[in-house]
Amino acid sequence: MRARDVMTPHVITVGPDASVQALARLLSERGISGAPVVDSDERLVGIVSEGDLLHRTETGTERRIEHRRSRWLDTIASDDDLAREYVKAHGRRVKDVMTANVISVPDTMDLADVATLLETKRVKRVPVVRDGKIVGIISRANLVRALAATRDDPAADIGSDDRTIRDKLLAELMGQEWFKAQQWFKIWAADVIVKDAVVHFWLSEDQTEEERRALRVAAENIAGVQRVEEHIIPAV
Repeated sequence: MRARDVMTPHVITVGPDASVQALARLLSERGISGAPVVDSDERLVGIVSEGDLLHRTETGTERRIEHRRSRWLDTIASDDDLAREYVKAHGRRVKDVMTANVISVPDTMDLADVATLLETKRVKRVPVVRDGKIVGIISRANLVRALAATRDDPAADIGSDDRTIRDKLLAELMGQEWFKAQQWFKIWAADVIVKDAVVHFWLSEDQTEEERRALRVAAENIAGVQRVEEHIIPAV
């Protein structure tokens, strides 16, 4: 399996010139903890998270750093830290607070390599790119759910049929107004996995029976689907 087979697609992004307040509203309203930053050509230029907004002068939460000058080298490092913290606390645009050196993976990367990257870099998720443009996000949760969707016997590489089924299902859902309503974007955190022609949905326990039925029907109407399995996760 590769990154494109389990990634969360249709990623919510933000522009580098968006205001910090607009970013905070986006994260709050969408119920997400961070977002990739893309330029006018939709190319990935950074990533920003709730942590980047934690210490802000508007809320009186900016860091209080003691500037120690024990040695000359320590002084240089402290000056850099102070300047960086000042920008984080006072910057008005996303480009001021984002992380520019983004760790990303191509959509063709093998999941074993993705897992190693997440572990060695000590990150929970990374953007997935194709030709420099973001096409998804892959997280530790995506990898765990991909494992849960496999059988107990030795796993084989995902077939083109599974990939086609998933692509068609996601396209079908994104074409439905009831799915594109704001609260439905939360399903991407649970993700959709297709393995051996079986569609696996991870659904919140507070989703209604009507919503679950609509998802099941959408999946069952995709050619090649053998069955649909629901995995219920606690509501947050």
